[in-house]
Amino acid sequence: MEKTYSLTAHYDEFQEVRCASKYNSGTLPNGFNLQLGAGAKKPRRGLPRWTRREICLLSALVFAAGLCVILGCVLLLKYLAMERAAYCLEGCQEKKAFVKASLFIANNIDPTIDPCKDFYSFACGSWLHRHSIPEDKLHYGIIATVGEQNEEKLRRLLQRPVRRGSRASAERKVKEFFRSCRDMGEIDRLGPRPMLEVIEDCGGWDGPATGRQARWDFNELLYKTQGVYSTAVLFSLTVNLDDKNSSRYVIRIDQDGLTLPERTLYLGQDEESEKILAAYRLFMERLLGLLGAEHVAQKAEEILQLEQRLANITVSEYDDLRRDISTMYNKVTLGELQRITPTLKWKRLLDRIFHDNFSEEEEVVLLATDYMQKVSELIRSTPSRILHNYMLWRIVVVLSEHLSTPFRDAIHELSREMEGTEKQMELDKMCLSQANKHFGMALGALFVEEYFSSSSKAKVQQLVEDIKHTLDQRLDELDWMDEETKRAARAKLQYMMVMIGYPDFLLKPDAIDKEYEFEVHEKTYFRNILNSIKFSIKLSVKKIRQEVDKSAWLLPPQALNAYYLPNKNQMVFPAGILQPTLYDPEFPQSLNYGGIGTIIGHELTHGYDDWGGQYDRHGNLVHWWTDASYSKFLKKAQCIVNLYDNFTVYNQRVNGKHTLGENIADMGGLKLAYYAYQKWVREHGPEHPLHRLKYTHDQLFFIAFAQNWCIKRRSQSIYLQVLTDKHAPEHYRVLGSVSQFEEFGRVFHCPKNSPMNPAHKCSVW
Repeated sequence: MEKTYSLTAHYDEFQEVRCASKYNSGTLPNGFNLQLGAGAKKPRRGLPRWTRREICLLSALVFAAGLCVILGCVLLLKYLAMERAAYCLEGCQEKKAFVKASLFIANNIDPTIDPCKDFYSFACGSWLHRHSIPEDKLHYGIIATVGEQNEEKLRRLLQRPVRRGSRASAERKVKEFFRSCRDMGEIDRLGPRPMLEVIEDCGGWDGPATGRQARWDFNELLYKTQGVYSTAVLFSLTVNLDDKNSSRYVIRIDQDGLTLPERTLYLGQDEESEKILAAYRLFMERLLGLLGAEHVAQKAEEILQLEQRLANITVSEYDDLRRDISTMYNKVTLGELQRITPTLKWKRLLDRIFHDNFSEEEEVVLLATDYMQKVSELIRSTPSRILHNYMLWRIVVVLSEHLSTPFRDAIHELSREMEGTEKQMELDKMCLSQANKHFGMALGALFVEEYFSSSSKAKVQQLVEDIKHTLDQRLDELDWMDEETKRAARAKLQYMMVMIGYPDFLLKPDAIDKEYEFEVHEKTYFRNILNSIKFSIKLSVKKIRQEVDKSAWLLPPQALNAYYLPNKNQMVFPAGILQPTLYDPEFPQSLNYGGIGTIIGHELTHGYDDWGGQYDRHGNLVHWWTDASYSKFLKKAQCIVNLYDNFTVYNQRVNGKHTLGENIADMGGLKLAYYAYQKWVREHGPEHPLHRLKYTHDQLFFIAFAQNWCIKRRSQSIYLQVLTDKHAPEHYRVLGSVSQFEEFGRVFHCPKNSPMNPAHKCSVW
């Protein structure tokens, strides 16, 4: 730089001299000595003669070049920094997710317990020790925490301002419905009046006054209960797919009409059922008193005795007759139905409910023929006043939860005696539950818009396909199933419909509005409920003449559930269950396959259990097994029945036959998800170890499966769970599944004949 500077300075002086020489005949002034550098004596010949403008341009170019170099370096450094940041962001995000997963697993397990002795206590021990059951719940578990997260999201959505405020807007209706439910001031102000209006509409307690010689019309009240208030009295009346022709809807009639959840509770067979029966009697008297009935103790006793007579003719869900749909299914004409149950006027009833004019040749499906014959006799032999009060009572039971505080307190007292609930559900939670029940899809549209992405849908779809592919391979390996049956089983797998996340119509607000074409107002909660019931009946009865839509959803997308429908050959996984920690796209795949993957496998296996296996690829009730293969299936299923029959909880024996379908699905789902995960590892390579955990990813798979079922239950509620739930208690859902899977023993190095690795194992799929 110094040399350049010198050149520029002296070049300026030289230009001045050249200008002067014009006037001095080319001579230089005496004493001028042009300096080119240190020690120079005279100017160098051939030096370019540049103007001042050129010198300025040159300086600018030099400066610009330097500036470009500097800016280029800055940009290069910034680009490299961004690359490092992006790499770090992706890597750090994965690292954070793995650390989170590691903490989740570590906080739940109890490493002091030998997994080969009691895998459930090993996988869930720490969680069970650290958590208690909330006062307003019967049970609480890891899945319940997913539900709590979903509920909080839904509450926030409901409390946001309405965006579509038109009269027809489903969004407006669900938010106004929620506000009407939370307005306890208005609900308490009305007290029993809304229900008294319903009772008056149905003829009042004891029916029309005998003093006026009024004629009581049983069939008119039956229409009101079934066709106006959607209440099952004496029997259920529904519209569903025809099990033997799933391309059409049909009217189905089945046993129903009991208020308590199981017939044996009416029979007083043990101390616990006697206690529940006494609590139920007090509950009846309390509600009858709140609703202005006279002689409440007498009415309660008469209604209870009628329900006990119904319980005596009801077939238990444990019975083999209720597990074989082929035996239950009886398609009859209206004329034949009338002959089976002569005290009921079927044509009059169905014509009014369905706004139709049915012929006597109209076919219906009767699922409880013997029961309905006995119901017809019971109707004939029961005094009309008692029959009337029973039918009215059934409406009261269905609707009383929507009334004022005294009614809700009475319901809670019964629940506390039956199941041990310490505290009523908070108002916000209860109203959210009602919003889900009456406006499920409207609320679901808000949920998926905010909390479920199309990318998650695609990833779960791939997981489902992997598990279906695994079942396809497993069919080849089964030595007990012949080739003809395997072909039918594989055809059913190929035809199986899978629906993930949400139905597409939720992306169209106008389509959602059509699902809720009834009035809703903020100050009329009870009326809102009645309007919803009336509209649901309207939609249901319209189906009888409509084509079947096999893509229709039973549950809204926010539901924390999944299901398989055999008469549609359809699996559904709503967005509500595809949430952390059951499914997290950033978690290791071992946890996703062990979490949501085993649930997917569970639902898939339902298509091949003792109930779903009775339906073919089109959802029709068709025996697609060869006799030889079905005989072997029943033998393998009996092994599972025997296994679960030996499990006890609080001195109650688990019913292996009653829980068989769910147990087959648990065991099959675990295997399918595990083998699907092994396929994923082969295709993508081993996963990185989890932070500070000594367990392999194969072991983590089984831990994730078990932690799906980390649940605490109130001891009182366990009695009803074992009595009525088709799922085994959670402890045995885990132990029964892992102990029968050879790969579990290998992965955890369990000695032969240890509790989790018995020598003899049951296996179907």
